[in-house]
Amino acid sequence: MPVPSKERVIALLSDLIHAQGFDLEDVNVVSAGKHSAVRIMVDREQGIDLDTLPILSREISEVFDAVSDFGEAPYTLEVTTPGIDRPLTEERHWRRARGRSVRIELAEEKFDGRIGVLDGGVVTIVTRTKGVLATRAVELSSVVKAVVQVEFSRPKVEEMELAGGVVDGRPAPADSDEIVNVEAPEEGSDK
Repeated sequence: MPVPSKERVIALLSDLIHAQGFDLEDVNVVSAGKHSAVRIMVDREQGIDLDTLPILSREISEVFDAVSDFGEAPYTLEVTTPGIDRPLTEERHWRRARGRSVRIELAEEKFDGRIGVLDGGVVTIVTRTKGVLATRAVELSSVVKAVVQVEFSRPKVEEMELAGGVVDGRPAPADSDEIVNVEAPEEGSDK
């Protein structure tokens, strides 16, 4: 029996995912012979910790097991969060990315900046030209494409202040506290 369609998976999971406080960002269903893969992408305002996804994954698996759509065919379930390369397409994406570096493409121009406060479909972007900080209002409806950029160093304090900081519960850009350094034991030691 074939795996259910993306639309069917969304119908099966929307209420559960929203009841748990998540947004269903995307569903990808891939059938490969007798095996299939179902990838569920979720996010929420306060971010997601490592313990949350396995719990949600078990609940989703229980929903799938309770319906006959999957039949006896084996499937792999992956519950994940959006990657950094996901385009910002919804207001909630922009709101959650506040404080992050972004590359924006408008109809006539491309530029880099830092995402600031979103208000009524208009986002403030902090730009830097020849070392001078400025803010610019960008209507989301005029954005052709926008993608968060990877940062390897902390942004300047002034830049983050103009952007309005980072949304509570979200990690700060290039936050060294997120990096865990583990030292390997010295050769010959019992550690």
